[in-house]
Amino acid sequence: MAAPALKHWRTTLERVEKFVSPLYFTDCNLHGRLFGDSCPVAALSSFQTPERLPYQEAVRQEFRPAQIGDSFGPTWWTCWFRVELTIPEAWVGQEVHLRWESDGEGLVWRDGEPVQGLTKEGEKTSYVLTDRLEEGDPRSLTLYVEVACNGLLGAGKGSMIAAPDPEKMFQVSRAELAVFRRDVHRLLVDLELLLGIAKGLGEDNQRSFQALYTANQMVNVCDPAQPETFPVAQALASRFFGQRGGESQHTIHAMGHCHIDTAWLWPFKETVRKCARSWVTAVQLMEQNPEFIFACSQAQQLEWVKSHYPGLHARLQEFACRGQFVPVGGTWVEMDGNLPSGEAMVRQFLQGQNFFLQEFGKMCSEFWLPDTFGYSAQLPQIMRSCGIRYFLTQKLSWNLVNSFPHHTFFWEGLDGSRVLAHFPPGDSYGMQGSVEEVLKTVVKNRDKGRTNHSAFLFGFGDGGGGPTQTMVDRLKRLHNTDGLPRVQLSSPGRLFSALETDSGQLCTWVGELFLELHNGTYTTHAQIKKGNRECERILHDVELLSSLAVARSAQFLYPAAQLQDLWRSGWLLAPATNLTSSPTPLWPPFPAFPFPVLGSCRLLLLNQFHDVVTGSCIELVAEEAMCHYEDIRAHGNTLLSAAAAALCAGEPGPEGLLIVNTLPWKRTEVLALPRPGGAHSLALVTVPSMGYAPAPTSLQPLLPQQPVFVVQETDGSVTLDNGIIRVRLDPTGCLTSLVLVASGREAIAEGTVGNQFVLFDDVPLYWDAWDVMDYHLETRKPVRGQAGTLAVGIEGGMRGSAWFLLQISPNSRLSQEVVLDVGCPYVRFHTEVHWHEAHKFLKVEFPARVRSPQATYEVQFGHLQRPTHHNTSWDWARFEVWAHRWMDLSEHGFGLALLNDCKYGASVRGNVLSLSLLRAPKAPDATADMGRHEFTYALMPHKGSFQDAGVIPAAYSLNFPLLALPAPGPAPAAAWSAFSVSSPAVVLETVKQAETSPQSRTLVLRLYEAHGSHVDCWLHTSLPVQEAVLCDLLERRDPAGHLPLQDDRLKLTFSPFQVQSLLLVLQPPPN
Repeated sequence: MAAPALKHWRTTLERVEKFVSPLYFTDCNLHGRLFGDSCPVAALSSFQTPERLPYQEAVRQEFRPAQIGDSFGPTWWTCWFRVELTIPEAWVGQEVHLRWESDGEGLVWRDGEPVQGLTKEGEKTSYVLTDRLEEGDPRSLTLYVEVACNGLLGAGKGSMIAAPDPEKMFQVSRAELAVFRRDVHRLLVDLELLLGIAKGLGEDNQRSFQALYTANQMVNVCDPAQPETFPVAQALASRFFGQRGGESQHTIHAMGHCHIDTAWLWPFKETVRKCARSWVTAVQLMEQNPEFIFACSQAQQLEWVKSHYPGLHARLQEFACRGQFVPVGGTWVEMDGNLPSGEAMVRQFLQGQNFFLQEFGKMCSEFWLPDTFGYSAQLPQIMRSCGIRYFLTQKLSWNLVNSFPHHTFFWEGLDGSRVLAHFPPGDSYGMQGSVEEVLKTVVKNRDKGRTNHSAFLFGFGDGGGGPTQTMVDRLKRLHNTDGLPRVQLSSPGRLFSALETDSGQLCTWVGELFLELHNGTYTTHAQIKKGNRECERILHDVELLSSLAVARSAQFLYPAAQLQDLWRSGWLLAPATNLTSSPTPLWPPFPAFPFPVLGSCRLLLLNQFHDVVTGSCIELVAEEAMCHYEDIRAHGNTLLSAAAAALCAGEPGPEGLLIVNTLPWKRTEVLALPRPGGAHSLALVTVPSMGYAPAPTSLQPLLPQQPVFVVQETDGSVTLDNGIIRVRLDPTGCLTSLVLVASGREAIAEGTVGNQFVLFDDVPLYWDAWDVMDYHLETRKPVRGQAGTLAVGIEGGMRGSAWFLLQISPNSRLSQEVVLDVGCPYVRFHTEVHWHEAHKFLKVEFPARVRSPQATYEVQFGHLQRPTHHNTSWDWARFEVWAHRWMDLSEHGFGLALLNDCKYGASVRGNVLSLSLLRAPKAPDATADMGRHEFTYALMPHKGSFQDAGVIPAAYSLNFPLLALPAPGPAPAAAWSAFSVSSPAVVLETVKQAETSPQSRTLVLRLYEAHGSHVDCWLHTSLPVQEAVLCDLLERRDPAGHLPLQDDRLKLTFSPFQVQSLLLVLQPPPN
C-alpha cells in the first residue's frame, strides 16, 4: 500500500472531476466507459410533414432512406423516422439502448404506443430497448421516432426568447445501438455526489474532506478498463453514504415535476406532444422506481392526453391509483394570477376540480401555480371555497427589489381567508437532484426554526422534459447521509401534512403577493387583454340571459355544453385513427383536418394561461388566441340571440328590440338604437336590474334631465356640461378642467392638464414582453398636440362630444372622441390608435387636485389600497401595478376615479393617475401590439367616498353596456326584472345554471361584498323559486345553508369582500 500523501484540495478535486468528465480524457476516464460496444441501426428512413399526424396515419406514409446528419425542417414541421434495429447476438445478458441525439424533440413509438421522449436538452438521449437481453428475445425490431422541428424551448433566432426562426433546419446527429454499463452509471452518480458534497460544504467542513478523500480513493482503486475493480470503489461510496445524519436534520420532500407551459415559445398544438413526450417518460420512471412520485398540474393538458393518447392516459390513471401519479393544482390551466376576473378564477377551479374528480377519483387539496406573475389577494378565499387548503409557488423568488421574507407561511386574503403557503427554498421548480440544490434548499430557507420540511421539485420544465433516472438515482442515494438534509421521495400531501403539523410558529402574510418583475405583462398585447375582458363579459351575459330564459320558458334548454366549451378549451376533433372517439362538432361547418386542431370551443380559460393573456408568447400563439376570442364572440352572440328570443316568446308587444340590462341595478343611460337602413338613433332608456325593457318609441317622453350643452370658444377650446360634471378641453384635446357642478369642486390639479398622453422609452434588461423597468420613468416625454385640431362632434342634447387627432410620432397617430351623456357621472374617452413603434410605452395621465398617501385599485371581487409614495423599497417596487375596471384617488369628501374597458396596467404616483395603454416589445413576438387599437377610458369626479358615489357600478356599466337585442317576434310590452339587491355594497356577479344538473331548473347565484363592510341585504327575485340554499364555489350544498324565502326575498349577511354562492331550485314549469 502506498504511503499516505499530502493532498492538495484543488488538484484532488479536479482529479476526480476529470475522472467523470464527459469532455476531458474520455479515452481513459470512467465516463468514457458508460457505453460499451455499439453498432449502427440496420436502416433509417424518414418523411417530413407540416402537419402533426396521428401515429396510424404517419406510419402509412412513404418513408425514404435517411442518413445521420441529414437536414429536415423547417420550424414547426415534423419528421418521422422509421428505425430498424438488429441487436448483435454477442450482447446477450447486456442492457441495450438506442442512442438518439437530435436538436428536435423526439418521441419513440413502439408497437403503436408512445414509450419515451428523447430530448437532448432534457438529458434524454437513449431509450432502453431491454435492461437485459435474454436468449429468447427478438433480435430485430422496428421503432418510429416522431421528431418535432423545435427544441425544448421553441426555436428562437439567436436567443431563447427571440422570435422563432421560421427557416431553422434540424438534424439527427446520432442513431445507434449500444451496450449500457449500469455499473459505470452507478459509480458516476456516486462520484458526482461526492464532488458536490466536497464543493458544497467547503474547505472548512470535516465532512467535505471525507467526501473528497472517499472520491479520491475510489479513483485510486477503480480502473475504467477493468470492471472487476468497480465493486471495491462502489463499497467505498456505500460506506460513506451509509453514515447517517441526526434526528434534527431538515427533511426535503423530493417530488418529480415537469412544468409545461400550455403555450409560450411554441403553439398550443405542440404542447399536446410535449405532454406525451414528458409524461410517458415519467410513466417509465414510475414503473422502474416504485417510490418515485410525480406531481402533475393542469387539467387541460390531461384532457388533451386523454383525447390524443388514450393508452397513456389509462396508464396515468393506473399510477394515480397507486399514489405515484398525483394530479395537483385544481385548475384548468396554470392561469395568470392577476388579470382574469374573479368569476374566471372560480371557473378555473370549478372546471379543474371537476375534471380531476371525474378522471382520477379525487379533487386536489393544493393550488399549484409555480410560474405566474403575481397572485391576487382574493385567491385565498377562492381556494378555500374550492376545497383547496394549501398553496405552492416559487415565482416570488424572482423579485427584483425585495426578497420575500418567507418560504412557509400562512397567506391571508382580502376577506380573512387563510391558506398554508409554501415556496420551495431552492427557488426552482426544475431541480436536477444535485448536492448544490439540496444544500441551497436548507441554507436559503427563511423559516428556519419555524419548520423543518421543504419541497424539492425535480425535473426539466417550462418546455417539458421532466425527471430523469439519473435525478432519481441521485436523490435515492442521498436519502439519509451525514452532513446533508434528509431526502425523501415524497408527495405534496406528505409535505403539507408535515408543514401543517409544525405550523404553530408560522408567520402570516396579509394581502396580495406582488411580483416585483414582469409588470409589463399587464399591458403587452393589448388586443389579447381586450379579447379577455370582452369575452368574460359575453359569457356573463349569455349565462344570465340563458338562466332567465330557462325560468321564463318551459321549452328553452340551457346551452350548458356550449357554454362549458366557451369557458374551457378543447380540441375540435376530426376523425383520427388513434382516437377512441370523435365528438360531434358543436357549431358547423368546420374544415376537416388531418390532425385534431384547436377548435372554436372551450377557449376562455385556455387563453388565461399565464403566458397567453399576459402577452408573453410568440406571434403564432397570439394569433391563435385572437381566433379563440373571435369564436367566443360569434358563438356567444348567437346564444344571446337565442336566449332573447326565448324571453320574448309569448309576450305581447311590438316587434323590434329588447333592451337588456345584465347588471344588478336599475340603469338609465343613453343608448344608440339600430334603425332601418343601418342608421342609429340615440335614446334615453331605463332598464330594471337584471331584466329588460321594450325599446322606446319616438312617442315616449324623455326623462326630465338637463341636456348636455356643448360650447366651442373662440380660442378653440370646448366645454361639455350635463349638469353633473363640466368638462373643458383645450384646443389640443387636453383636459384643463373637470368640475363637479353641484359643489363647484375642481378635479384637475392647478397648473396641469389631464388626458395628457405620455411616451416612455421601454428597454428592459432582458425579458422584453415581460418587463418594464423603473428607469423607464426617467424618459417621460409628453406628446404635444396641435392647437386647432379639436372640433365639436355631437352638438348636445342627449349626448355631446368633441374629437381631435394627435400625432404621437412620425409612425403612430391617435384619434379620440370625448363623450358626455345626459345623466352620466363620468366623461368617456373613445380612443383609436394606429401604433407602429419599437420599445416605446404609451400612457395617459390625469393629475388630480387630491392628496392621499394611498390609491385604491379594483381586483377580483373587491379592491385594495397601494401607496402613492415611495417611502420604502416595497413601495417603490410597485411603480407599475395592475387593476381591473377602475382605480380611485380620494381624500376626505372628494375623489377622482379612472375607469377603463380593457386595460390592466396602472399607477398612481403622488397625485397623478396613470393608465398604461400600449407597449412595443420585440421578443418573443416581433409584431406585438403593432397596428390599430380601440379602447375607452373614463374619468369620474365624485363627492364623498368612491363607495358612496357609485364608482363601482359606474365601472361595471362602462364594461357591460346595455344590450339592444333583436326580437324575432313581438317584444315584451312591459319592463321586467329578475333580481335586485337591496344594498349597493353587494354585487350580484353571476347567474348561471348549476353544473351538476344540466337538465334541471337549478341556478347558481354568486354575490360579493364590494365596499369592504359588514352588511345585511335582501336579494329580491321574481323567479318561481322552490328552494334556496348556500353552496361553495364548487356548487356543493352547505348542509346548514338553507335560506327561507320571504315575500320573494332572501336575507343574506356579508363580511368585507366575502363571496357567497347560492343554489336556487326553480319550481317546475306549468304544463
